[in-house]
Amino acid sequence: MNIAVLLKQVPDTDARIKPTADGSGIETDGIKYIINPYDEFALEAALQMKDAKIAKDVTVITLGDKGTEKQIKDALARGATASVRVDDADFAGSDSLGIARALAAAVSKSGATLVLAGKQAIDGDSSQVPAMVAELLGWAQISVVNELSLDGDNVTASRVMGGGSVDVVSAKLPVVVTCEKGLNNPRFASMKGIMMAKRAIKKLSVWSAEDLGLDASQVGSAGALVEESGFSSPPARPSGRILDAGSPEATVAELVKLLREEAKVI
Repeated sequence: MNIAVLLKQVPDTDARIKPTADGSGIETDGIKYIINPYDEFALEAALQMKDAKIAKDVTVITLGDKGTEKQIKDALARGATASVRVDDADFAGSDSLGIARALAAAVSKSGATLVLAGKQAIDGDSSQVPAMVAELLGWAQISVVNELSLDGDNVTASRVMGGGSVDVVSAKLPVVVTCEKGLNNPRFASMKGIMMAKRAIKKLSVWSAEDLGLDASQVGSAGALVEESGFSSPPARPSGRILDAGSPEATVAELVKLLREEAKVI
């Protein structure tokens, strides 16, 4: 069995994000990128299935330019067996649906029967792409999974629903699963894996819109139904205030008044 893992490159969690002057996006100069943390849980789940001989191949698929190859190489160093980078000028300006169309076509071309992805990306936080991929493929989907097992064609997953409730879901392959924190502890790349990845990255497949059978009108800005704009920094946090109304009782009364009338939190 071939498992496809959808990986996204995102800014490091420690990166200082600044909007562009025109509010059309963020300044990318000097930003360090990493594998989306939730996608790391998906990758580890796939690698554990490979280690257990449940799956033969783990193919990582990402949409992006050559700059994403650092994250692809990281995934290969951890144990992925193949990699695909979906890249084409026609993809510029794609919304979630355009991205999903490209990834779904890549999954279909890869021959995978199980797709694992993070439950969301920490940059956009839309949580839309994996569900759209499942819909475009006509596959079942199970989202926000923190326990996962595979027995033949049967997939069983658990989802924490809050309040102590756990939802146990089963489906038959093919299926798209999105992974939540707590599913596993992602491994680090070994020195042997890093050396092997240097050779494996040379076999990276780069697929264009034409390779995937996609028309330019289906992806990119031409096919986008949603356009993001108006990026701005959050308002500056006001400076703190020290209250001293005399007695502790009077100070507490003043604090309660401010919380009710100014902060409006009570």
